[in-house]
Amino acid sequence: MATAKELLEHCVREGASDLHVTVGRPPVLRKHGRLIDLPGMTAMSAAETEAFVREIAPERGWKEVGEIGSADFALHHSDAARFRINIFKQKGCFGAACRLIPSKLLGLDEIGLPDMVKELVTRPRGLLLVTGPTGSGKTTTLAAMVNFVNQNFDRHIVTIEDPVEYYHSHGKSVLMQRELHVDVPSFSEGMRRALRQDPNIILLGEMRDLETIQAAITAAETGHLVLATLHTTGAARTVDRIIDAFPTEAQEQIRAQLSVSLIAVISQSLLPRSDKPGRVAAFEIMVMTPAIENHIRKNETFKIPSAIQTSRKLGMILLDDHLLELFKAGKIDRETALKTAQSPKDLEPKLT
Repeated sequence: MATAKELLEHCVREGASDLHVTVGRPPVLRKHGRLIDLPGMTAMSAAETEAFVREIAPERGWKEVGEIGSADFALHHSDAARFRINIFKQKGCFGAACRLIPSKLLGLDEIGLPDMVKELVTRPRGLLLVTGPTGSGKTTTLAAMVNFVNQNFDRHIVTIEDPVEYYHSHGKSVLMQRELHVDVPSFSEGMRRALRQDPNIILLGEMRDLETIQAAITAAETGHLVLATLHTTGAARTVDRIIDAFPTEAQEQIRAQLSVSLIAVISQSLLPRSDKPGRVAAFEIMVMTPAIENHIRKNETFKIPSAIQTSRKLGMILLDDHLLELFKAGKIDRETALKTAQSPKDLEPKLT
């Protein structure tokens, strides 16, 4: 059986995004969004998956997976690659999911974001959310935003990540990257401490719980730019998800806070291309305007999509409209567009 180092090398060499290791199946790569068995490999035994996990896990990770059944950490693999790794137990055996972190930081234009995003990340305060399902490139987008600021402006940037994926060198900015369970015990604690570190920008890897969401909104209100992620799709659903995290009696206050602190929601999906190998990002972009602020405060988030649709000149776009653009440009096929759309029935007649 190949060693863990050799399997990770396969992932790098094949240009895959992920490597999955589990009992009863050969090692599996995810390439351009599709799962493929590594050729020439046989199904892995429980002893082989355990050996893989033991080879890659740091002492902290091995202890954590024994105690609570899973652990997350980052791993250097040669000079060319790093992986974000989740090790876990399932049916009493060990497994691993290894995400290859691209070695090159992308520019905002390379990701496909409009120029107006550059203005958003230079705002002095507010909450800027990047949302989407797992594997949609949220971390890559946040890293591109941080890199843009770092190369062009003098800011103090504090990141709180689980784990640290992209390493940033100091540019014009001063960068502090704190890793969960290594440098700080939780996102909410990291947020509290960050406020005492004279930051201009705080990057929050994920708003996982009520306490962290509240800390992020408070930081955005008190003169900091907060960049964060949520596992939601679409701007309106993102706003609803944040508000619904709070008890009923607190929701009116949160709507008021969010209406003044939120500056933008960028919702994204990574889709298989139809014109060439690879994937392309589809975006929904909402930028706060007086109309959207009013919709949030009045609990009328169902009106947000129409507000986005009538504000194209401000750089906003609905996901379904961007899917239509990608389809007409020949970058995605009809099936992918419909499968990703917020309103497939409305989009379908336009895909001709």
